[in-house]
Amino acid sequence: MEVAANCSLRVKRPLLDPRFEGYKLSLEPLPCYELELEAAVAEVKLRDDQYTLEHMHAFGMYNYLHCDSWYQDSVYYIDNLGRIMNLTVMLDTVLARPREVFRLPTDLTAYDNRLCASIHFTSSTWVTLSDGTGRLYLIATGERGNNASEKWEIMFNEELGSPFILIHSISLLKAEEHSVATLLLRVEKEESDMKGSGFFVSLEWVTISKKNKDNKRYEIIKRDILRGKSVPHYAAIEPDGNGLMIVSYKSFTFVPVGQDVEEKKDEEMSDKIKEPLYYWQQTEEDLTVTIRLPEDSSKEDIQVQFLPDHVNVVLKGQKILEGNLYSSVDHESSTWIIKENNSVEISLIKKNEGLTWPELVVGDKQGEFIRDPAQCAAIAERLMHLTSEQLVSNHNSIFIF
Repeated sequence: MEVAANCSLRVKRPLLDPRFEGYKLSLEPLPCYELELEAAVAEVKLRDDQYTLEHMHAFGMYNYLHCDSWYQDSVYYIDNLGRIMNLTVMLDTVLARPREVFRLPTDLTAYDNRLCASIHFTSSTWVTLSDGTGRLYLIATGERGNNASEKWEIMFNEELGSPFILIHSISLLKAEEHSVATLLLRVEKEESDMKGSGFFVSLEWVTISKKNKDNKRYEIIKRDILRGKSVPHYAAIEPDGNGLMIVSYKSFTFVPVGQDVEEKKDEEMSDKIKEPLYYWQQTEEDLTVTIRLPEDSSKEDIQVQFLPDHVNVVLKGQKILEGNLYSSVDHESSTWIIKENNSVEISLIKKNEGLTWPELVVGDKQGEFIRDPAQCAAIAERLMHLTSEQLVSNHNSIFIF
């Protein structure tokens, strides 16, 4: 799948009005309507492990009131009883009592690790819904503007993994095939990422389709995932369903898992995750590299060559590890042995003691770094002066609208 180049949002000077005199401040009070609810809005507060700026942008500043763009006077919210409630809002009038249009089949309060439920109005007759536990719903609503014909019916629901919020969806009709494309957002932790907080933002593009009129069942036909380091200011699926529009401080890239679900099932056995070719550890003085050997391997099958800035490991004529080292080693003091567990262990002595290597061989991604718990504790202790248990704020109050 092709990814378009980054675009800059710049002001078009010809569109500016040179005769614009400025804004006028109105001192007239704004109309405010208040209505007491039977059940509170289903608010979900950030947990202690959701402490980053991205968590705040994605979940902490979430708007629980959803406007139906197909019917301008209708707004919806989800209460703590799992009900979707509808309000009709007209200017210069009182608010009518909210009415229940749908009830989630699951008890949201039974889930500790959940996000706020989210809803998107896909079309005038379709709605997509996330209950905040990781389950996605596709709902046929009928014409929502007419209470008599409005009946919300679940056409698809499936568990899609970790909890997410729903940020966009579109309805597509091509020939006799109806499909709905949705865009889901997660903030996930990658334990191996030691840069910054270790969290990344995931956008999952899911397409649900019913192939013909006779087939009443909707199924997922495609899933694509993008990764980035910031919550986008805006993200949406293009109207034709062939691309995404993302406005973000940092770029997003596709990860190589997007393919048709049917193809994925056929290739499931052949696409197993390959084990790393080698594992490596390090201390302040040295590095240890471990390479698994086939059962019928002998010492004569292995060739290991050390140079001050280079390493070369060959097994039965095939290069296992070869390239420039991240930093220099004492090649004369470096050694290798065959262990009883049918592996070869290579010991490399650092010339620059105390230097932490981010990678073993420059540009090589075939190995896996195993971090020593004692080393992690030492790094955390050195960083303690950068943290505080007290929240520092320049504001006297925090307001939630």
